[in-house]
Amino acid sequence: MKLLTFQDPRGNLRAGFLKEESIYDLQTISNNKLPNTILELIQSYPKYQDTLPTYFANAKPSYHLDQVKVKAPIPNPPSIRDFMAFEEHIVNATKKSGLTLAKEWYEIPAFYFTNHLALVGNEEIVERPPNCKALDFELEIACIIGKRGKNIKAENAEQHIFGYTIFNDWSARDLQMKEMKVGLGPAKGKDFATSIGPVIVTKDELELYKTEKGHNLAMTAKVNGVELSRGNFKDIHYSFEQMIERASDGVELHPGEIIGSGTVGTGCILELGTDVQPWLEPGDIVELHIEGIGTLKNQIK
Repeated sequence: MKLLTFQDPRGNLRAGFLKEESIYDLQTISNNKLPNTILELIQSYPKYQDTLPTYFANAKPSYHLDQVKVKAPIPNPPSIRDFMAFEEHIVNATKKSGLTLAKEWYEIPAFYFTNHLALVGNEEIVERPPNCKALDFELEIACIIGKRGKNIKAENAEQHIFGYTIFNDWSARDLQMKEMKVGLGPAKGKDFATSIGPVIVTKDELELYKTEKGHNLAMTAKVNGVELSRGNFKDIHYSFEQMIERASDGVELHPGEIIGSGTVGTGCILELGTDVQPWLEPGDIVELHIEGIGTLKNQIK
């Protein structure tokens, strides 16, 4: 399934699934027996899992895609953790920043918490923060936790994954670099916006692409129609299972929590260099595409 949250023509937020260019409202096709939020569906998925196929079998489309506004698929997740799991990115970014790569990166998958109340959906505007002159995109994939658990071992973690989405960890690089010199952060360099979407793809749909550590999914980024970044999910150093083990160490994870992969190699301006692509300006359009999921598009204001 490709699940999404959308605003219907009357302005109401609804939960649905996408098939080609048709949207099926979960409550409409189930006569109000399915939840009206994606978060609630994920949280209570075992309750509905067996009956979902029966609702989908003979369902008629509720809307065409161009009749609605697609929002962030989970507008209100319990939390967002973002890791740094791609080696190429961390090596390139460290070098560009004039820093030394910490040996600890190879010992533990590291993450930070970002603002789970500042989510932006597909084709929505991203406002450049005040005083920011170095706005960057970040091409990432994220998994959605589907099952509660604590002290989860990597070999058991796959059963805790509900699905995947595209993740853009927008970065105010100038604010980030200044703040991190204090020994904290990235904080204000990150908390103004995170884009996710356009859909959550349940993990069964991507089984065909699965490899040892990730999936063989091409990941690309364009700015104003020009491709700048190209990577692949399969090149990840730490798997999502390893990230879940780290995140759940001594802490209970809950359905609907989002875990970002960190940036794929070449997946941001910091890596590419401003001679290849200047920092983002108002009017710029950023498109992130991941095979099997779709395209996440935002314009800068």
